Amino acid sequence: MKQIGITTTVPIEVLMAAGYTPLDLNNIFIGSSEREQLVNVAEQDGFPQNCCTWIKGIYGVCMEYGINTILCVTNGDCSNTIMLMEVLKLKGLEVIPFAYPDQPDVKLMQHALNALAETLGTTLSGAEEVRVELERVRRLALGLDELTWKDGVVSGLENHMALVAASDFGGDYREYEHRLGELVSQALTREPYPDDCLRLAYIGVPPVFAVDFYPFVERTGARVVFNEVQRQFAMPSPGGSIAEQYCHYTYPYSIFGRVSDINAQLRKRRVDGVIHYVQAFCHRGIGDIIFRNSIDLPILTLEGNDDFMLNHHMRTRVEAFIDMLKRRSAPASKASYGQKS
Repeated sequence: MKQIGITTTVPIEVLMAAGYTPLDLNNIFIGSSEREQLVNVAEQDGFPQNCCTWIKGIYGVCMEYGINTILCVTNGDCSNTIMLMEVLKLKGLEVIPFAYPDQPDVKLMQHALNALAETLGTTLSGAEEVRVELERVRRLALGLDELTWKDGVVSGLENHMALVAASDFGGDYREYEHRLGELVSQALTREPYPDDCLRLAYIGVPPVFAVDFYPFVERTGARVVFNEVQRQFAMPSPGGSIAEQYCHYTYPYSIFGRVSDINAQLRKRRVDGVIHYVQAFCHRGIGDIIFRNSIDLPILTLEGNDDFMLNHHMRTRVEAFIDMLKRRSAPASKASYGQKS
């Protein structure tokens, strides 16, 4: 199958129906041992230092990994993607734009999907067949998510890695399903985390320092039981059609839809505190204002840039936040509910 890079989670069913193997450029970038070099490739070609590291990393992957066809999301993700698309065109790559509707309307989504299918030379009926084929592996991913928050036998990092990979299934959903099945089987033999372990939610885009972040949180006596955007990659509300599925996917639309989903999960998962990650130079960071006015739990906001490991300052802030939550969880501290960090 032909490879096609994607700049964020997209209706991969249409791509697969057209004979493409979708590859999430974000996952390739952050999983590379040469992350810094990929960013340097972009900066050497003129990308400014105050441009989002993810955009530069995606560009570096396109230049270095020989992925010549790219599906760029021009509405519903990153505002910088539009200009990234223009630069990729300049470099001779085949670029296909896709725009999520401004609102999660089934008719508007159906129109966008039809246009994409026509561009790629396939049909929505073929994409629906792929959607049905992917239902089992997505249910497995969501089952692992339940083992994280409900049974307490899956770590926050394992949850993050499994769900973030659901954007493209690593280019091979059968292999992904096999590896995920092995993890689930292993998890079912484990002792659960202690009941008194603090329960955190992680909201916002996946972090640049994921491999370091989750184990550090656990070493301080807490654990992440909710990864917001990563969970959305697994399509937790599939609906009855591909159009409905991508209308229920919260990330591309109004932040208030995300707030509604987040608050429901915070209650369901008995979360004690929230860590909101924002990427430096990203317009979505402004959404922190809305989260802080809409979520009635302590919130710590962390900003990352091109630091692929937690630096000392961020470690100190995470430790202080978790220490505050521990003090607050004591009976005498219950009145401090709603404090922000």
